[in-house]
Amino acid sequence: MPILKASMCSCLRISLALVLVLASAMATFARGPVSFAPLAAELQGAVVNISTTHLISSNGRGFPFPNVPESSPLREFFDKLQPKQPLESEEPIESRSLGSGFVIDPDGVIVTNFHVIEGATEIFVAFTDGTRVEAKVIGADEKTDLAVLRVDVGRKLNFVEMGDSDKALVGDWVVAIGNPFGLGGSLSAGIVSARNRDIRSGPYDNFIQTDAAINQGNSGGPLFNMDGEVVGINTAIISQSGGSLGIGFSIPINLAKPVINQLIEFGETRRGWLGVEIQDVNDDIASSLGRPDNAGALVSTVVPGSPSEGVVEEGDLILTFDGRPVTKMRDLPRIVAETAVGKEVVVGVLRRGKDVKLNITLGRLEPVDLFAEIEDLPPEEIPANADSLLGLTVSVLSDELRAQFAISGRIDGVVVTEVEPGSDADDKGIRIGHTVVEVNQQTVFSVKDVETIVGTAAETGREVILLKLADPTGSRRFVAVRLNK
Repeated sequence: MPILKASMCSCLRISLALVLVLASAMATFARGPVSFAPLAAELQGAVVNISTTHLISSNGRGFPFPNVPESSPLREFFDKLQPKQPLESEEPIESRSLGSGFVIDPDGVIVTNFHVIEGATEIFVAFTDGTRVEAKVIGADEKTDLAVLRVDVGRKLNFVEMGDSDKALVGDWVVAIGNPFGLGGSLSAGIVSARNRDIRSGPYDNFIQTDAAINQGNSGGPLFNMDGEVVGINTAIISQSGGSLGIGFSIPINLAKPVINQLIEFGETRRGWLGVEIQDVNDDIASSLGRPDNAGALVSTVVPGSPSEGVVEEGDLILTFDGRPVTKMRDLPRIVAETAVGKEVVVGVLRRGKDVKLNITLGRLEPVDLFAEIEDLPPEEIPANADSLLGLTVSVLSDELRAQFAISGRIDGVVVTEVEPGSDADDKGIRIGHTVVEVNQQTVFSVKDVETIVGTAAETGREVILLKLADPTGSRRFVAVRLNK
């Protein structure tokens, strides 16, 4: 018994010690960093204020004031508010805007947002020591909202190091420094609230979300980790008033690095190009392909003359690219764009139920971005009294129907002549004049082909049929249609 008591007392002492240690650790954690002052002192000298001048048309600005008699006491008031000049004056007027940036090279290379300097006739950079100089644009990229400037102040500049944004985890402390509302040198602190945010501002969205206060004028400024490394470039906020609501977005520095390097080296970006048009995999499409999830990018069109011609097929579901998974459709354009032009990559696709590996040498993406989603086609008037498993009626693509619907001679298949109102086909945007090119990834040339494939699928218990459609111009997309019960 004494040994048992001694063991129990020992355990109690150890448990109590552990509780005290945990309590102390939790108290320290709750307090957060003791101070951000050391970071501010180290980094503020490398963060700059950017002011720009734009010339904009004065056409249509303002609203005309009412005509009042010369003797009216309101006449002088209105004249002060709006000096006498033609309302539709052709003379341009100056507009000024503010933003932020940061020095990445002691010889005067500065990074900011494209939208900060877009259309500027003059760009000035101001440092915390009062130095103000004019800047020149080395290069800019609208798609990623990045720009690189150069200044010459006759001395070496303080600069910041770029970190690894992949290591910035949700819950990590971050610090934003910038020029909100023209108040230069402002610092705000918060945490990484979320990662991989797509706010539909561009084709390569993959933002870091933070609750560090970001306001108008913070655009182009850096988001630092606690080691003083840049992990993001502050770019956008969600706000109804223009002020911070605790939801700000930063471009991950790992996404920005290759763009910045290309802008410095070439004055432009040189992105990889695969040459396919793609679309999302929704639940119905996933079901029609027998997939357990919505991962991947579905190829709707292979661009003629592109690196994918003769290698990728329409209907391929791209699941991996150069060893990286494609978890959603919008991942693919970003991953391809980040890959070097001329590199041979392995693309993993699902083709008619089988995993296939494709070797493709990337081309260069020209200014026209061919990574486009296939949008729903505009609705048209649809007739009633159509009744079929698919909720639509198709006919052989005769010369008469081809002429009636102005269907391109490059398109083969069966043409939709009726759509049942309220059917899933109707809801999915299928319209009269669309051509069904494939059913369940099988080419169709006759009504009998469609009936056979759909009938077989229904008999085996399939609830969703995958159609490949072409509009009269030849633009193609995939639509998964639920069968009528």
